[in-house]
Amino acid sequence: MPTLINPLAGKPAPRSLLVDVPRLITAYYTGVPDPEAPSQRVAFGTSGHRGSSFELSFNEWHVLAITQAICDHRQRQQITGPLFLGIDTHALSQPACASALEVLAANGVDVMLATNDGYTPTPAVSHAILVHNRGRDGHGLADGILVTPSHNPPDSGGFKYNPPNGGPAGTDITASIQAAANAYLKAALKGVKRASHAQALRAATTHRHDFIGAYVADLGNVIDFDVIRAAKVRMGVDPLGGAGVQYWARIAEEYRLDLTVVSDVVDPTFGFMTVDWDGQIRMDPSSRYAMQRLQDMKDRFDIAFACDTDHDRHGIVTPTAGLVPPNHYLSVAIDYLFRHRPSWSPSAAIGKTVVSTSLIDRVATRLGRQLQEVPVGFKWFSAGLLDGSLGFGGEESAGASFLRRDGTVWTTDKDGLAPALLAAEITARSGRDPAQAYAALVAQLGEPLADRVEAPATAAQKAQLASLTPARISARELAGDAITAVLDQAPGNGAAIGGIKVISHNGWFAARPSGTEDIYKIYAESYSGEAHLQRILQEAQAIVDAAIATP
Repeated sequence: MPTLINPLAGKPAPRSLLVDVPRLITAYYTGVPDPEAPSQRVAFGTSGHRGSSFELSFNEWHVLAITQAICDHRQRQQITGPLFLGIDTHALSQPACASALEVLAANGVDVMLATNDGYTPTPAVSHAILVHNRGRDGHGLADGILVTPSHNPPDSGGFKYNPPNGGPAGTDITASIQAAANAYLKAALKGVKRASHAQALRAATTHRHDFIGAYVADLGNVIDFDVIRAAKVRMGVDPLGGAGVQYWARIAEEYRLDLTVVSDVVDPTFGFMTVDWDGQIRMDPSSRYAMQRLQDMKDRFDIAFACDTDHDRHGIVTPTAGLVPPNHYLSVAIDYLFRHRPSWSPSAAIGKTVVSTSLIDRVATRLGRQLQEVPVGFKWFSAGLLDGSLGFGGEESAGASFLRRDGTVWTTDKDGLAPALLAAEITARSGRDPAQAYAALVAQLGEPLADRVEAPATAAQKAQLASLTPARISARELAGDAITAVLDQAPGNGAAIGGIKVISHNGWFAARPSGTEDIYKIYAESYSGEAHLQRILQEAQAIVDAAIATP
């Protein structure tokens, strides 16, 4: 089933698409969710709770309940250090931050807010947690909250908890927080402690933290800025109106770079964006439609890049190829890093998700490095990045992080800024941009073609797909090749992938239910050309539809 592209895709957003911000914020404060309605309860997906105040899925009640549940969790786990609180530029992030602060202050939690109420990228919060916790023996540990729905449309809100390891909370933590938050909703917020906003701001437990200064000053321990500066690489960056908008100029100044910020506009309607593939405004740096502005000016720079709204995803634009697909860049970045970071441990492994390109497998084999393939979700990489056993963790959705140059932890959550700047380092050191580096890589290792499609699925069918086992797959061939493996658990850690992955010698597909829509997604890849890829997709849909049919 081919993906239908909206006629507005890649074009400037018309006024009719722009969110009514005053109405959105009013709905945040006035809407009361029904705790008996599944769509209105707190639900932690792979990256926190997300929703819209228009749909009663992200309102003040949700934030108050989740924050109290986090305070309860901190007390149970004896987490007594500061909580670093960061926000992005979505319209709902400011009011949600205010609501959270009121609960945190009433619970006596030491909160670190950004100096001058600045926006805070996800990696800056992870970095702050890890710097605070370095060398501590378990006492006075810090954690954090990120108020962001990532690259989701402008009417979205999001709320994510990062424990003391600095990365996204695992399901053991989020399940507990989710259950407690929903109990508070059902009790009409009885038991939620809350101060007034004025009291919370004046509280002795509310402090200011220079997120931007600390992050930027330390970034030279991750990226080789000397080689970038010496090669006089001309860089362009579009922050897409996101939380890193003030970070790029500071980075350019700190490291004396030829870096141009093509736009520093912050607008909660994101009216400057070009429309994504489906007619939505979405700040996705991996989408060629959302990235049209930067692609149009690609010839002005040796390398250009963008990040999403909380700056935990990257998009790379080259003069030779335009926007580089995320899987292409992940492969290039891994190949480069493990050959140009001599201080990294010889045993440091490569992390990828089950839906990331198998070219990474071939790169890992050539490098002589262990590969850890995990389910979707960056939380699966956090422990390895923290102890240095993983040199790199990356997702096909353009999220990645990697170690400092000395082989110690940098961030344990996704970092859009560092991979973007790594593209400049690659260009400077090799004399070719990442697209050219990818062409050289596939000339040696083979070139995979990849695609992703979506298909309708009921809630019951999605549940069946999430619990599908290899025994339910009766097919023995995939697009003419013998099936070599059928997986419902990730090879790297044995965790359930929430779907199924079918592998042959020349290709593979993976199918997973969407966490937010009544659809399932099929990811596919082939080393035998476009016709073979399309055949994989067609057979994959037939295999999955048969497997999730009524038993």
